[in-house]
Order: sequence, then structure tokens, then C-alpha cells
Amino acid sequence: MTKNELNFSGGPGALPLCVLEKTQRAITFLEETGISVLGMSHRSDWYEDINRQAQKNLRDLLSISSDYEIIFLQGGGSLQFSMIPMNFLDSKKSMPQYIVSGYWSQKSVLGAESIGQVQVIWDGKSTGYKKLPDLAEIESKIAHNSSYLHYVSNETVEGLSFGHQAIARSQRLICDMSSDLLSKPIQVNDFSLIYAHAQKNLGPSGVTVVIVKKDLLEVSNQSVPPILSYREHSKANSILNTPPVFSIYVLKLVTDWLINQVGGLEEMSILNKLKSKCIYEALDDGSDFYRIHADKPFRSDMNIAFSLRAKSLEDKFLESAKKNNFTGLEGHRSIGGLRASLYNAISVQACERLASFMDDFRRSHP
Repeated sequence: MTKNELNFSGGPGALPLCVLEKTQRAITFLEETGISVLGMSHRSDWYEDINRQAQKNLRDLLSISSDYEIIFLQGGGSLQFSMIPMNFLDSKKSMPQYIVSGYWSQKSVLGAESIGQVQVIWDGKSTGYKKLPDLAEIESKIAHNSSYLHYVSNETVEGLSFGHQAIARSQRLICDMSSDLLSKPIQVNDFSLIYAHAQKNLGPSGVTVVIVKKDLLEVSNQSVPPILSYREHSKANSILNTPPVFSIYVLKLVTDWLINQVGGLEEMSILNKLKSKCIYEALDDGSDFYRIHADKPFRSDMNIAFSLRAKSLEDKFLESAKKNNFTGLEGHRSIGGLRASLYNAISVQACERLASFMDDFRRSHP
């Protein structure tokens, strides 16, 4: 298998080979236009069609109703950390509430605090971010007059996941799904706003997808500068400024692949469960050698953070992995160790190969 097929990076993540091949041709020239995708105008009929098709694919895959707008933005998830409170802090409501379950939800709070006061209703720091809160406990802490409730569905650094259900019933529930959107079916109607930067399961970096309820847009802060206003981006159909044409084009190809070759999100979810099961079994079978960061009930199907019994072994593991064409297995700088990210484009066969490598490495280092 090639390095592209064995790229377990936490992000930017692997892309399906068929998408890479079509993108490679498009960089030279698009069959429809004869011009490179990198030089296509965002005012062209071709781009208008790509924008429309990409939105339609997302609506079809996620069953997004007409009550929601889809917006393509730049700035990654990190811009959303501040853009959300800019748009939705409401002086007539109590301060927004946040759940801190790991590295990226910590970052979301810092971004929000640059705009106004927030309330953290649960923080897993005392657990080492190895577990998630009891959902009944969360429900009991929700202020139903809050500006909004924000959480991260899947923590990529620690390998924690809330699963496919919304964390709570809230008037304004906002979720960062950057690392698991399109990995499984979800009930979009449970949320007021969902956002995800693309470089995990949606495409390359450069575009962020925002799915926002129209009634939330209607009450958004109108004093926000236009370039930071969800309402203005929605009105302009995501062409308020020059959009990331290339990234949106590849996102359209990825969603085509999910629909036409994978068969939708139910099928993708089945494959992702098989992939994570394969890796977790290899780690659990060697529990005297490997240590999984997340407690078992909260394990992510997308990101598996683990360590070895000695740091020197981790260095040898990475060196040996590199010789075997595996890439992207380094842990995040904040916690160290190792990490295997199993985004949609990673195949079951690639996971089986990684699991076999893990078994062999453990046996060769008794």
C-alpha cells in the first residue's frame, strides 16, 4: 500500500485515492472549462454549479432541511471560536455555556472569552481528559436562557467522542464537529449551528462548513463587521469575498465519493466502526505494552491516542512505522505519545495492516 493509503495523520488527513486522481487532473485543467481549477473564477458559471452541488451533497448526506443554511467560510474552526460569540452573544440572555472535554474545547473557550464572559459548566481537566461528563449532569446545569451551549463532539487530541447523539436538549445548541462530521449519520435538527473545518473528513484545509438554523441567523448581532457576520455570508451565498474555490471543489468530490461509492453515511459509519474495532483490539490485546488515553466508554472512532510503556519505545515505533510506509502516527504536541486517526479515507485494509504492525512490534520488544 502507498503512503497516501497509510496516512494516519490527525490533520490534514488522507483523501480518497479517486479524489486525489481527479484533483490531480483538475490542477492541470478541468474537462468542463479547459482551465486549471486553481485559476477558475468564483464568479464563473462553473463555480456557481460547484457551490450548488457541494451544498446539495451535504443536504442529501445529512438530511439537512430547508430550515438551515449552509455556509462555506475560511479561517478554520479557530475563527469560529470567536465568530460564534460575536454573532450570538445576547444581552437579553445569560452568558453562553461551554463544556471543556479536551484540547480543542479549551481553545474554543479562549476564543469566546476574547469577546465576552462565558460559563464553563463542565471541565474534564481533573480526569486528565480521559472521560466525558454524565449527560444527565449536563442537562441539570443547562441555563435555558443561555445565549447558547457549545461543545466539541470529538476531541482529536485525546481521542474522546460523545457519539452520534446531541449532548443535550438546548434552545441554542452549537457543536464543533470538525473531526467527525460526515463520519456517521447525525440529527441536524437537534442543533442550532454545526461547524467543521474540512481537513479531516470533508476535504483539504481552507474551507469550513457551517450549518446554521435560519431562525438563529435572524436574531444574530447586526453590528458585527460584514466579513465576520454569518448573516451576511449567508445572504451572499458564501461569496461575500473570494471563496476557497479549490477546497470547495475537492469537498464536492469527497461528498460525491461518499454518495456514489461508499453509499452514504450509514455505510460509512459501519466501515468506521470496523476500522476502530481493529485498532482498539490490537491495543487491548497488548494492554501490558500499549496504553490507550481515553477510558473505554468514551473512545473515539476517529482518533485513537495511545502511548507505549517507555518513551524510547515510542521513538522506535515511529522509526519502524516509517520504514513500513505508515505516516502521521505522532501524538499531538500537547500530550505526546502516539495517535492513529481513522478518517473516512482510511480503508479497513489499512487499519488491518496497522494492527498487524502493532502486534509484530509488541512481540519483537518483549
